[in-house]
This record gives sequence, structure tokens and C-alpha cells, in this order.
Amino acid sequence: MVLNYIRRTLHGSNLEIFKFGLYLSFPIGYMYYFGTNLENRFSVPGFWPTQEQGHKIPYERDEIKAEVERIQRTIQNREIARRRQAENAFDEVRSKLREEKGE
Repeated sequence: MVLNYIRRTLHGSNLEIFKFGLYLSFPIGYMYYFGTNLENRFSVPGFWPTQEQGHKIPYERDEIKAEVERIQRTIQNREIARRRQAENAFDEVRSKLREEKGE
């Protein structure tokens, strides 16, 4: 029924005006949907870190020196942990090889 009405009434210029209206309404509808109430609809709470959780860039000479020392300590601790892990793995392999030779 609706299809017959559209076929009877939309001829020539009426059809062009209808198509033009559709061509305009879809982008405007998208812009209205995605452009209104953005803060509540598309936001993720707690996504960005707060000021306290973020890094504080040191500007004073003493602060920079303390930060460099802290970074060097963490690198040294990681290196020590890596060496210990490698030594433990090496000791495990060595003990397994000794057990196999003894059998």
C-alpha cells in the first residue's frame, strides 16, 4: 500500500525533491546522533589517569639527579634478577645432565 502510494506520487521533480531530502537528512541525522551528549554516551570513566597517577617531570637539578639514580637502580635490579634466573636455569640443566650420566 505504501509502495503504491510512493510510486503514484513520486514522479519527476517530486522524486528528485524526495531524494534530495533523504540525501540531506542522513548526514544531518548522523551528525545529530554522534554530536549530542558525547560526554555521557561515548566516555569511558577512569580511562585517563588522574594528576596524582601521572608522571611528575623533574625540573630541579637535585630532582633530576635523584630520578636518574632511581632509573639506574631499577636497571641494575633487573639485570641482577635476569642473571639469577639464568644461573638457576643453568644449574637445573647441569643437575639433570649429572643425573642422566649417573644412571
